Amino acid sequence: MKRIFFFISLILGLVACADDDSFSTSTGLRLDFPSDTIKLDTVFSRTASSTYTFWVNNRNDNGVKLQSVHLKRGNQTGFRVNVDGMYLDNNNGSQTNDVEIRKNDSVLVVVEITPYETYQTTPKEITDELVFLMESGTEQSVCLKAWAWDAIKCEQPVIERDSVIESDKPLVIYGDFIVKEGAHLTIRNTTLYFHADAGMEVYGTLHTDNCTMRGDRLDRMFSYLPYDRVPGQWKGIRFYNISNNNVLNTTQIRNSNQGLICDSSAIDSTHYRLKMQQCVVHNCQGDGIKLTNAHVRLENCQLTNAMGDCVNINGGMVEIVYCTLAQFYPFTGGRGAALRFTNQTSPLYNMMCEGTIITGYDDDVLIGEQAKDGAAFNYTFTHSLLRTPKIDDTAHFNDIIWESPNDEIQGKAHFIKIDEDNLDYDFHLDVLSTAAGLGCYR
Repeated sequence: MKRIFFFISLILGLVACADDDSFSTSTGLRLDFPSDTIKLDTVFSRTASSTYTFWVNNRNDNGVKLQSVHLKRGNQTGFRVNVDGMYLDNNNGSQTNDVEIRKNDSVLVVVEITPYETYQTTPKEITDELVFLMESGTEQSVCLKAWAWDAIKCEQPVIERDSVIESDKPLVIYGDFIVKEGAHLTIRNTTLYFHADAGMEVYGTLHTDNCTMRGDRLDRMFSYLPYDRVPGQWKGIRFYNISNNNVLNTTQIRNSNQGLICDSSAIDSTHYRLKMQQCVVHNCQGDGIKLTNAHVRLENCQLTNAMGDCVNINGGMVEIVYCTLAQFYPFTGGRGAALRFTNQTSPLYNMMCEGTIITGYDDDVLIGEQAKDGAAFNYTFTHSLLRTPKIDDTAHFNDIIWESPNDEIQGKAHFIKIDEDNLDYDFHLDVLSTAAGLGCYR
C-alpha cells in the first residue's frame, strides 16, 4: 500500500513539473510590464546613475521563451541592462539570448546609465528601447528614458589667487574646495553641486552673487522624495579665523551637514567678517549658521530647519535684520533652537535682532544663555515676532509680538507650506499670518 501511495505521489509530482515546464510559442502570449516607460532621473554626463529595477511578469498559463532581449540602439546611449542576472553584452549587440520565464513567474531587470556628453547647457533627453523577442516572433518593448546634463567636474579645487567663477554649466565638486589665504574668489550666477565628501574651506575671501550650493544627487531617495530635500548631502562651508570680508548675496546653501561655520577671530568693529543678504540656509544636519566671536550681519535671510540650531551665536558682534528663523526640522524631537546665543567661550559684545521672525515647533525656540557673569552679554530684540515665553524686560525687548503656542495662527501656520511628509517648505507668509511686515518675505 505504501508503495502504491509513493508511485501515485511521484507520478503527480512529475505531471506537475511537466505542467510548470510547459512552454508555448503562441503569438497571443504577452508579458506584463509595470509601465511602458521606465524613467530614470537627470544624471550628470559621464557619471553613473543610481540603479533602477523592475519586474517582467508572465501571467500566462504557459511558460514563455525569449529568443533575445536587446537594446534597440545598442551601446549608443549609455544604458546598461541586466536581465535575470545576465548583462546585455555590448560585444554581442547589447543583447542576451535564451531567457525563460515560467508561467506565473517573473524576471528582474536592472537598469543604469552613464550618459555621454551632450555638448548642451541644459539637460538632454536620452531614450532607448529594451526589446523582448519571443520564440513565437512576438516582440514587446519598454522605453528607457533619462536626462543627461553636461557639467564641469572639479577634483579638490584650490584657489590661490584672485579668481572669478561664472558658469552656465553646473559645477560638480569632489573633495574640499579651498580658497587659500590672500586669495579672493568671486562666484556668480552659478550652481555648485557638492559630492558627499565635499565642502568649501575658506581661508581667504569669498564673494557670491546669485549662487546655489547643494548636494550632487539629482535622483530620488523615494518616489516622492528628491535627494535635494534630504539633509546631510555635503559638508557645508567653513570660514577660518584668517578669513575676512566675506559677502554672500542671493545665495542658497541647502541640505548640508553644517551649513556655515565662522571660526573665532579678533573682532574689528569697522569690518564684517561675513555679510549675508537675501540668502537661504536650509535643512542642515547640524547647525545652519554657527558663529564664534565673529562680526557678522545677516540681512533679509531665510535660516530654517536644522537638526542643530538654525543660528548659533557664541560671542562676537552679530546683526540679524529682517530675517526669518524657523525651526521645523522634522527628523528628531531633539532638534535645536531657531536662535541660540551665549557668551560661553567669547564675550557677546552685541547681538541685535530687528524685524525678524523667530518661530518653530517647540514652545520656546529662542535660547539665550549668560554662561559667564564677568563677560559681556549684550543683546536687543526690536520689532520682531518671538516664540518664547513673554517677559517684562524693556531693556532687551521692545515692540515684540510674543507668539503663544496656544494660538491657532502661529508656528507653521504663518507660512505658505510646511509639508513634513514630503519635506517641502515655502516660508513666504500666509495672508493670515500675524507677522506681516516682518521677516525676509514681508
